[in-house]
Amino acid sequence: MDEVTIRTARDDELPLLADMRWRWVIDRGDEPDTTRDAFVTAFVTWARAHAEAHQPLIMLRGGTVIGMAWLALQPRVPSPRSTDRVTGDLQCVYVAPEHRSAGHGDRLIEAALARARELGLESVTVHSSERAVTAYERRGFAVSPRLLQLRL
Repeated sequence: MDEVTIRTARDDELPLLADMRWRWVIDRGDEPDTTRDAFVTAFVTWARAHAEAHQPLIMLRGGTVIGMAWLALQPRVPSPRSTDRVTGDLQCVYVAPEHRSAGHGDRLIEAALARARELGLESVTVHSSERAVTAYERRGFAVSPRLLQLRL
């Protein structure tokens, strides 16, 4: 069996992550509003333009992409206690369905949190699917009564 590795995605792997994002939409039964080729082009362009603020992690088994996660970095207003404040938002954590229930999602979350710690982030948020809530809770995520959201 091939070893599973998680690392920062390279620029030439961005189309593979676009394919994962496309597959995610298809897997949940949604209909894309564009063609696959147009989406891949738009995704890669977006990822390159946002490379400093969105760090992609890729999960590989052998040479095959089986998962991804993105750590979005958000600078915060300085305070007298810290003038260099940054928080993170864990986004697009996805493991291909045929590779689920093997702990890969947990490994992706842990890798993203390790990266957040390396960067000295204050906190990390996530908008989870219902299925994945327990995986995040196992890593210490909890509901915050002061974190509010307004859907626009």
